[in-house]
Parts: sequence; structure tokens; C-alpha cells
Amino acid sequence: MAENTEVVVIGGGYAGVMAANRLTQRAGVSVTLINPRAEFVERIRLHQLVGGSHDAVHPYREVLAKRVDLLVGTVTRIDAATRTLTLAGGGTTGYDYLVYAAGSRNAVPTVPGAAEHAHPLSTLEQAKLLRPAVEAATALTVVGAGPSGIETAAELAEQGRTVTLVCGGVLGPYLHPRVRREVNDRLTGLGVTVVDGPGSVVTRVTADAVHLADGREIPSPLTVWTAGFGVPDLAARSGLTTDETGRLLTTEALTSIDDPHIVAAGDSAAPSGLPYRMSCQAAGPLGAQAAETVLARIAGTSPAPAAIGYFGQCLSLGRRKGVFQFAHRDDTATKYRVQGTVGAKLKEFICRGTVWQLTIEARRPGAVNWAMTKDPTRAARLQDRVLSNERPTP
Repeated sequence: MAENTEVVVIGGGYAGVMAANRLTQRAGVSVTLINPRAEFVERIRLHQLVGGSHDAVHPYREVLAKRVDLLVGTVTRIDAATRTLTLAGGGTTGYDYLVYAAGSRNAVPTVPGAAEHAHPLSTLEQAKLLRPAVEAATALTVVGAGPSGIETAAELAEQGRTVTLVCGGVLGPYLHPRVRREVNDRLTGLGVTVVDGPGSVVTRVTADAVHLADGREIPSPLTVWTAGFGVPDLAARSGLTTDETGRLLTTEALTSIDDPHIVAAGDSAAPSGLPYRMSCQAAGPLGAQAAETVLARIAGTSPAPAAIGYFGQCLSLGRRKGVFQFAHRDDTATKYRVQGTVGAKLKEFICRGTVWQLTIEARRPGAVNWAMTKDPTRAARLQDRVLSNERPTP
């Protein structure tokens, strides 16, 4: 083994920071984190940034281990053959092992007019651009009824704005029907007009309206777009094998099926073609597991498979109310929940807890443990996919 091993982490979100911090537990490993911005973004608070109740950022010195070098920049290409990364502007950097934690974003909308007239909300820069537009607006439409759409609609309606939430189908598809009804009641209580059902699919967006599949036209002086899921195309552009969305296809040990020196974590990873749900709940454990995989390979041992499980999904419904939807470890929702003011406090505790986990890991690498959240059913579900002739497990 070389005297020093260079590990580069692409992406400074929840998964990337956790991976970088955990990698520092081994002597002789140099860790560099490459990220487009110099601040850590609490993505789960972007709706609060838009509403003005939180700035959603932390200095990296608060969450990143001192042994990690931060390189502010953007990787434009991965050359797996030479283990070299090309940076925007023309520079390059090499690596012995690479952790690919490029994260996710809203998919580029293909609905006519959406790209021109709707404001996306999945990055810090988008949230900062949207905030002054929201401050000037008294009425707006939010498209997309996942967590981002629900939380944004509630946050802005609580401030007295007239908000329409266009679901494009079901409100909160993840939620148990009973919890969905309660979320709907809270939104309508705040004055949100919830437009759901099969006719609520958006077919066109103009500067002052949202057009639906059933022919309705919803006046919309400001449209916020939270629908869809996408990932950066860096892996695909670099010739690495990805799933249909662009996530890096890996083994259960999070290792690229193309190269054992490339490991993935977070939203941009697709272990066995069965990716975990987009969430900081999965990102932290996956980041830690990616680091453990790299450390195992450096030590010449076999890495363990990831076995991430879930507790549920938490939603803020304004500053005063919230809901935590409990789930089985396989990420299927149950009928149980915590709601109201207790739900809001639990949501805030979880938001703070995700940052706290990173700071603990920065100070004591290897200290954070998710043993209680492992999913015991994943192996069986993967086998079911193979037997049913879905995508084979790499």
C-alpha cells in the first residue's frame, strides 16, 4: 500500500461531508472535498430561505473535519482510466479513490413554458433568486406536491400569501392516506388551494397562468416549480454506467460497476439499480458507508454492503405545525404519525440533528452510528427483482 492515499469527494452535501469526515479516521489518507460553493447548504431548509425564516447555510468549518481540504470548484469530467478529474476552468486533480456524491436537483421541466416562466427550487442559488420575487408577490402557485412543494406552500401561506398547490396527481404520494388527509386539512386551514387528482397535471405554463390537463387555467403571477427529480450528468458524460435517471450504478457496497476505485453515495447513487429515496435520512448513512467501503479497499479487505433503513418522512407545515410520518424500515408508510406543534418541534429537531451528526463526525470520525435503522428486507427485494426479470443486480 502507498504511504499516502489520496481520496477526493465530489459534492459537499449531507452525503459528501459525512463521507469526507469519516475518511479522516485513518492515518495516511488525504481527503479533498470538491464543491461548487464555499458554504454547506441545508437543502431541507430552502423553503425557509424563500420565506425568510432561515438562511439555510453553514460555514464548512462548522461541519467539516480539519483534515479535509476544501476545493471550491466544479468537476466537469471524470477520467477513470487515469484517475484524473477535470475542473471548470481547465485545472485537473488526481485521486487514488473517488467518492461520487454529486447530489440531486429538480429535473429540467419538459412542460411547455415551465423553463421560461416557472422558478425552480432545488439549489441555494435558485432559492436566493426566488426570495425577492416571493417578497413582492401576494399570490403564487406551487407546482409539485412532494415534500418541497408542500413545505413551500405552507410556509408562504402562513405568511398571508394566497397560495395554490398544484399536485399533478396525489398530494404527498409517500404519505399514508390518513396522514394525507391531515396534511390536506392543515394546508386548507392555512388558505392553500390544493388542486389534485388526474386532471391536475400541468400541460403548459405562461407568464401569468398554469394550464392543467383537464382544461383548467389557474391564474399565477408567480409560479414555483418543485416537481421532478434529476441528478447532474457528470457520471454519464464521463462514460460511467448510470441508471436511466443518471445516477451512478453501483454494487450494494456502493462501488461503481465500472471501477473499484469509484464509490458513490447519496442521491446520485443507484445501488443495484434500486436507489434509496432522496432524503438527508439516507444521505448521511450512505456517505458513511461509502467512506467505509473506501477504507476497506485501502486496507485490502472486503467492503460490507449498505443496509440503510428508514424511520419515515417529516414535513414542516409552516413554522407552528408539522407532521412526522412513520414508516417501516423498507420505507413504506404506516398509519402512525406525530403532528401539530409536536410535529413541528420534531421536524426542527431533525433538521438540527442532521447538521449535528456532521459536526460530531468531523470531531470524532466513526462516532455516528445508524445500526438501528438498517433495512432487513432489502436483500429479499433485490432477489425479487432478479426473479421477476427486472434489472439484474450488478
